Amino acid sequence: MKRTRIPQLAMTAGLAALALLFGSLHCPAQYIVSGPGSALSIPQSQLIQPEALNHVLQTKGTEKPLLLQVGSHLLFDEAHIPGSVYAGAGSQPTGLQQLQSTVATLSKKKAIVLYCGCCPWNRCPNLGPAFKQLHDMGFTNVNVLYLADNLGTDWVAKGYPVERSH
Repeated sequence: MKRTRIPQLAMTAGLAALALLFGSLHCPAQYIVSGPGSALSIPQSQLIQPEALNHVLQTKGTEKPLLLQVGSHLLFDEAHIPGSVYAGAGSQPTGLQQLQSTVATLSKKKAIVLYCGCCPWNRCPNLGPAFKQLHDMGFTNVNVLYLADNLGTDWVAKGYPVERSH
């Protein structure tokens, strides 16, 4: 019995460490980012809650959306939602070019979920520009994962699945 509990304890400890890591990182934007390119400009109807996304990802037989992480590559390497693709930092011109290249060959109706998770929602510098970029390119089925605090608190600490790049 003890042998089966050790891997579970190790996984729990690892997830707790990731939650602490994400919770201790500070968003580069130290103020509320508002305006047309901010996360606050994304319509409520385009937001998906972590519980709902996890349910979609765990449901067998349903077509999964393309998950695009548009924040820090360092955070992506540390932990990301399984199946995610790193698509560049949405706040940087080179990141938006990478995002554009990532989706260039996709149908404009492809289900896409963007997420970042670097910092609290109202300070995220990446989601608004990435969402606007896809909208301007004509994508019609784009949702954004609403992470109120960060990926560590709102995804990892809740026990939802994560992958590491290394």
